Formats: sequence, structure tokens, C-alpha cells
Amino acid sequence: MKSWDRDASQRPAFALTPGVRRLIAANAVVYLLAITVFTGPWFLRTFAFSPTTAVLRPWTFLTYMFVHGGLLHLAFNMLMLFFFGPAVEDRMGTRTFLGYYVLAGLGGAALSFVIALVTPVAPFVGASGAVFGVALAFAINWPDAPIFVFPLPVPIKAKWLVVILATLDLALAVSGANDGVAHLAHLGGFIAGFAYLRAEAWLRGRPQPARVEPRRSLAPALTHPRSGERRDRSAQRPGARAGAETASDAQRASEMNRLLDKISAGGIESLTPEERRFLNDVSKELRQH
Repeated sequence: MKSWDRDASQRPAFALTPGVRRLIAANAVVYLLAITVFTGPWFLRTFAFSPTTAVLRPWTFLTYMFVHGGLLHLAFNMLMLFFFGPAVEDRMGTRTFLGYYVLAGLGGAALSFVIALVTPVAPFVGASGAVFGVALAFAINWPDAPIFVFPLPVPIKAKWLVVILATLDLALAVSGANDGVAHLAHLGGFIAGFAYLRAEAWLRGRPQPARVEPRRSLAPALTHPRSGERRDRSAQRPGARAGAETASDAQRASEMNRLLDKISAGGIESLTPEERRFLNDVSKELRQH
């Protein structure tokens, strides 16, 4: 499997990112421990997710996604994370990406728990629900990115690949296929990921507060008055003009801090067009001085 964007200016990041590296390492370490140290059946009983015992073992909502039933199971999930994860993390930021990954995994367990109220659901392990949520985020951000899937000779667009996977999981889950695959967990990851991404898009479209308290000061870097200020300021008294410029600089520094915090939390894509223009104006002004 291989992925990229046709447009070089919109090419998703492919280098291994910090969050993806940590997740792959965590899953690999747990698997090594399971086959070398904790080899008894108690390990799976303790950390696998079983809807019938989930209330008594609430930690399994989280732990199941770091446990795998075999090397091929682990390799498949980590391969998908390796190809889809870096671009998504680069877009979201590491902290948000890790939270999104866990949320998708929790969604897989939650859906299985709900379905188990009406029909039996077997215990399961694996990061598939979380990884399928990451694949969904990739497809939403780069829907037309071609994905080469072995052994198919032609690429498949990311959006169609995700639709195919979701449709297959839904069909197999409804038919009650006994193939040892947690199709409900996959669907739960899709649903939780989709709900998060839709909510994020809605919140991003809401009007942002005018100003927040800055965590750091940029005033020393923004002490020059705006280049386009009207010349009638020269008629003001020196003291009044200096005070006005200082207040203006403080406001701009506060706005810069707010935008930097916003970028840190949600990435550059979270900025509105007006906020991007403001950053461009400040950048040009700093270069001039």
C-alpha cells in the first residue's frame, strides 16, 4: 500500500511523525511482552475487550487497542498506521492526533458494547478501530489521493477505498460472519472518527473570540507602527502618539499569541482567511524592519 497526493503543493507528509512512531513502538512492545513474558491466557482475558465483562473491567475500553492476536494482525494494523498516520498527524498536530486515535479506538469498543446488549459479541483485540479512524481522516483530507493496494494493478482513490472498507465491514457485521475479525470495532472507529471530524469542522466555522489572554509576549518583536497608518498621526502630541502606538502593538501581540495557540491546537488549517491575512501582514512588516 502506498499513498500520496497528485498535487505537490498539497502533498501529505509521509515521513514518520512523533505520534505515529510512539504508537507503533507501544504496540510492538506490548506484542513482544505478550509472546515472551506474559505468555499465559490470563493476559488476553485481562486486557482484551469483552462486552460482557467491560463494566467490571473498564480499562479494556483502552487496552484492547494495544493488544494483538498475532504477528500478521499487528503488521497489518501498523502498516496502515504507517501509511495514513503521518499525513493526518501533520495536519492535526501530534497532541490532537493522539487524542483522535484513542477516540476512534474507544468508538470501536463502544459500538461493540451497545450491539452486545441485543446480540452476543465475541471478545476482541487490536488497533483496527483506531487505525480505520485514521484512514477515514486521511480520506477526508485527501479524498483523491491514489492508494496502491497489493495485488491490484491500478490505484484506488482514498475516498473509495474507505467506502469499500466500511461497506464490507457493515455487510460482514450484519451477516454475522464468524471470521475472527472485529467488524463492529472497525465500524465504531469509522463512526467515532466521522463524528469528531464533523464536530471539529462545525466548531471551526463558528466565530472565534476576539482575544484571549496570551501565554507569552511578542511585544518586543512588534514594536514598529503599521506601515499604512495615516499621516495625520504626525499632528498628535509625541506622548499621545507613543501611547497609541504602544496600545496598538499590545493588541497585535495579543492577537498573534491567540493565533499561535490556535495553530498549535488545530494546525494551520484551523485559521480563517482573515486570520491568515493578518499573519501575512505582520510577517511582511517584520521583514521590512
